[in-house]
Amino acid sequence: MSTATAAAEPAFSHRIQDTDIHLTEAARQKMVELLAEAGDEVTAIRIFVSGGGCAGMTYGMTFTDEVTPRDAVLEADRLRLVVDPVALNYLRGCEIDYAERGLNASFIFNNVFQAVGGSGACGGCGGGGF
Repeated sequence: MSTATAAAEPAFSHRIQDTDIHLTEAARQKMVELLAEAGDEVTAIRIFVSGGGCAGMTYGMTFTDEVTPRDAVLEADRLRLVVDPVALNYLRGCEIDYAERGLNASFIFNNVFQAVGGSGACGGCGGGGF
């Protein structure tokens, strides 16, 4: 292998497996569609985790043109997802779905809180519901 070829190949430390993050077919198709519409400057969709507090972590996605060697990557069928190692720990075992209901359309992150050992209940609110 030549040095030029080796330098051009990405050095991802981890490939995202279906056991890490499972995408439903609806989510996969919508992500491919969004990437195609985004243009050449966008190379991937980054899944992120932020915040915390009573409702738990916030999960989301954004377009990106930056992929680091530390990122976990899923590449398949015109789709490239990237997740940093900290976010992947919170996402491990989750399912991402996509649903359209009337005028509302969104990606849905299922089983994320349970994936990190949570019960889904808020311990700081008295646990009684609203």
